[in-house]
Amino acid sequence: MKLGVLTVLFQDRPLDDALEHLVKMGVEAIELGTGAYPGNAHCNPTELLQDSAAIKAYRKNIEDRGLMISGLSCHGNPLSPDQAFAAESDRVFRETVRLAAEMEVGVVNLFSGCPGDSEGSKYPNWVTCAWPPEFLKILEWQWEEKVIPYWQEAGAFAEKAGVKLAFEMHPGFVVYNPETLLRLRQAVGPVIGANYDPSHLFWQGIDAVASIHYLGEAIHHFHAKDTFIDQRNVAVNGVLDTKPYSQMAQRSWTFRTVGYGHDQFTWRAIMSALRMVGYDYVVSIEHEDALASIDEGLSKAVSFLQGVLLKEQPAEMWWA
Repeated sequence: MKLGVLTVLFQDRPLDDALEHLVKMGVEAIELGTGAYPGNAHCNPTELLQDSAAIKAYRKNIEDRGLMISGLSCHGNPLSPDQAFAAESDRVFRETVRLAAEMEVGVVNLFSGCPGDSEGSKYPNWVTCAWPPEFLKILEWQWEEKVIPYWQEAGAFAEKAGVKLAFEMHPGFVVYNPETLLRLRQAVGPVIGANYDPSHLFWQGIDAVASIHYLGEAIHHFHAKDTFIDQRNVAVNGVLDTKPYSQMAQRSWTFRTVGYGHDQFTWRAIMSALRMVGYDYVVSIEHEDALASIDEGLSKAVSFLQGVLLKEQPAEMWWA
């Protein structure tokens, strides 16, 4: 496995400055935002796609520093009932897939999106329970009329380009756990997989090792981000929490840099599980820790993961 970083945390710096900084930290791969929620400060598909020579030069600039590009990230909501936002998300997605194919980057990271509850909706509607019964009707309509048709066509588009789609299982969108990820994969095909980010699963009560084994070869990419579960607040209010992320002391859970939510044993077990299911790609740090500066939080994540990553191929079982 290689250690990577999603460069969005350095969006206020020129790409070259960010690359130099990451190389000095011992990073081996980068993940680039190409628009929608991650922004495109370091990688603008609209501009790059105008010139194939520019694409080659862009990639060479990264590879000459000993880095690889693990994925392009265009997290948006192409299923949004806000037609303008949906169209922009779709545009960014298709340009990102085209750019990934030109760059020979095999993975695009993204969200599944979430529709409204009807054709007349103004906002997305994330269904979280099976009763009252109208919620199940909404869910059926979303999947049958919006989710599956869109991603069947979009999945075929990506597959033709030779690019895999790695969905971050994020609450608020229709794919938010392993079961919903595999539901979409079954409807579309193996081009669909997971950008496995344990931080969004930890607070849902999902066991990382069990879910990695459940997903198996459906894991296309991996985000290294942690979550601290505040048991004091969970004991009172449970894990569903709509308070702003800035109210950390009152929230049931908070995103943290790797190692500040779960211990080294947990992360060693995660890395071992990834290897057991055949994942041998990039572990990409996504730094979203409001209690740490960017540089300190990232450096601690890099140091922590360097101690738990399994980088070499396993030896033959000489003892058996």
